[in-house]
Amino acid sequence: MSVTENSLLDLSDDELDELFRNSPVGELPNGDADGKVLAGSKHQDTVSDTVAWVAEQLVWKGKVFDREKGELRNKILPFGAKAVRAKVYKEASWFDGKETIVLDYSKTSVLAQRVRDEIREVAPGLYLGLVYWEKDKILHFSLRFDH
Repeated sequence: MSVTENSLLDLSDDELDELFRNSPVGELPNGDADGKVLAGSKHQDTVSDTVAWVAEQLVWKGKVFDREKGELRNKILPFGAKAVRAKVYKEASWFDGKETIVLDYSKTSVLAQRVRDEIREVAPGLYLGLVYWEKDKILHFSLRFDH
């Protein structure tokens, strides 16, 4: 089965975790990526679905990576303004201890300083991400690069 942006929408949280666990780290991304919040649609309640929809429609649209600088900016608000900076680097995952790409907001954003994202490449130009609030995994997301 090939993984696509749409196929990720049909997976449960456990299936997304398993895909993340079994995916290679991939290269540090570069450029503009469209993002989707993944609510683990098979087994989530409507509250989680609603929160994910609001986050995606009104706040978060994706990320713009600058590989050379080792950082990114999130595309937020309905117009895709570039804000909320993070450092980007590889290190051990909090999820499984294997190498991952870390999106670290702890020293770059007052608003998101308790947030850490981890991403791995699940298909060419498609990354699956985990969002942590402090050390708690709270959400999955995808990033799609059109090369």
